[in-house]
Amino acid sequence: MVQNLNPRMEEPSSTDIEVVAGLLGRRPQGRFNVLLRRDDSSPVVLSNEPLLESGRPMPTRFWLVDRALVIAIGTLESEGGVKAAEAAVDPDQLRAAHDAYGVERESLIPPGHDGPRPFGGVAGTRQGVKCLHAHYANYLAGAPDPVGVWVADRLAERGQAYDPTQPAKRRGEPSPT
Repeated sequence: MVQNLNPRMEEPSSTDIEVVAGLLGRRPQGRFNVLLRRDDSSPVVLSNEPLLESGRPMPTRFWLVDRALVIAIGTLESEGGVKAAEAAVDPDQLRAAHDAYGVERESLIPPGHDGPRPFGGVAGTRQGVKCLHAHYANYLAGAPDPVGVWVADRLAERGQAYDPTQPAKRRGEPSPT
């Protein structure tokens, strides 16, 4: 069992763990808290510890779990969004987002930790764009992430922008149109 690496991280409630397990389709493997919620209290973005309970590295610091947003961004990705986003954003801004993400995550690993460490930037990549979901979660977490901004703009164009006042979609409900 990995110690709490981030003493500021609140323990998720048993309800949070149950809801997140349902959204992920499995029990979470590491410590997390719900960083961002909808007004109905359903989780939107998780903040993850950099190491899983097993000690394995967890490269994804911020994880998007909101079903409607996951589906909407999956559609963007299936339409070539990863390549389009990478082509549209400033490479220096993207590199800065990756660097800041890695530094923030690394700051949560205790000094003297000699096991495996997560590496890379957003979604564990060192350059380019790997996952629009991870960039959007990073953006919603408050980071200056140009890909997250690009995703937010695409979602807004489609009427699918994050709106905390809209209730969460539950399993089996139709995706947003």
